[in-house]
Amino acid sequence: MTTQTIFFIIALMLLAYFWRKEQQKRELNFIENYKFSPVLIRRVKEQHDYLIDADMRKVVDATRDYFYICNQAKGKMVAMPSEIVDVFWHEFLLFTREYQEFCKKGIGRFLHHTPTEVMKSPTSAQEGIKRAWRLACAKEGINPKNPSKLPLLFAIDKRLNIKGGFSYQLNCKGNPTSANGSSCGGYCATDIGCASGCGGESGSSSGDGGFFGGSDSSSDGGGSSCGGGGCGGD
Repeated sequence: MTTQTIFFIIALMLLAYFWRKEQQKRELNFIENYKFSPVLIRRVKEQHDYLIDADMRKVVDATRDYFYICNQAKGKMVAMPSEIVDVFWHEFLLFTREYQEFCKKGIGRFLHHTPTEVMKSPTSAQEGIKRAWRLACAKEGINPKNPSKLPLLFAIDKRLNIKGGFSYQLNCKGNPTSANGSSCGGYCATDIGCASGCGGESGSSSGDGGFFGGSDSSSDGGGSSCGGGGCGGD
């Protein structure tokens, strides 16, 4: 292989790299500025009629965050940390034409909605939820090992008192635990971030990246539980 050929190959690789970076920038900008249908927002609000318009704006922001980190995950499984965002995603799927176009322009592929699996234990997070935590923290400039706050995607259910939602807290040490070992109100964010390393965004691409399950009630008065349903990934 001649020197000229080697330089040509390197140039092609650099062009492909910068083209992909520009494409991803356009995709993320599309997600951040996408206008969700008022009909879609109303349908979600009808299912949680205690939410006011300001609450729904937070739900939309958290939904954008989820799609944003799915874009960043490079095709790997990203578990869904929020019940209310999952409801929004379910409803969005019913707008088939809009959803397909959104996925094409915002993520670069169709994002399938698949059910997660229950964690192996209350403090043993699988790859899907660990990846969601790392990427959500990265988006908001939070240290995943030593977080000063919860990313919106992990905080939204408890903040809005979502019935059947997920409850997380930064540090569960010293708090009473439930019968299944989880701390109510909340699963420990630090257990997600450091259960098996906190660096980077890579991880297994296995489709079993599910997360929390449980039935104990939160003590925050909002009706959220320490577990619940949820979906994520493709």
